[in-house]
Amino acid sequence: MTRKQKRLTILGAGAGALALAAALVLFALRDTVTFFYSPSDLAGVSIDEARAIRIGGLVAEGSVERGNGLQIRFVVTDGPASVPVAYEGALPDLFREGQGVIAEGRLGPDGLFRAETILAKHDESYMPPEVADALKRSGTWKDGSESPGSTTGGT
Repeated sequence: MTRKQKRLTILGAGAGALALAAALVLFALRDTVTFFYSPSDLAGVSIDEARAIRIGGLVAEGSVERGNGLQIRFVVTDGPASVPVAYEGALPDLFREGQGVIAEGRLGPDGLFRAETILAKHDESYMPPEVADALKRSGTWKDGSESPGSTTGGT
């Protein structure tokens, strides 16, 4: 084998090892990635009920129903579509109707989203970027002066 062939063999083996390592990392992380969907996005996709996802939008006015103990049901909407959510646990202090929310959990075959975690916006002017983008796509975003994810209006 010539010197050039040895170098090419070593480079090829290194590239193969790097590709194998990247494939193993991606395979290991595939179950830990949580995708974000708006209620409108959920209407057009089929999601395995074992897969954890995030949904975001606004808590629909008049939809919050408190059950026994810490059980609560509410509806997340982006305007054109809505998803019913069931959650058991303590809610964030800023959770209320008409405000932005992200719920992480699983979508059941009955269309009910069973949330394991609820995240509410942290101040009066912040909207999670994913929720703001989904609301803009659906035409529900009302304030064009604020950019999504910013804590202050304007630049």
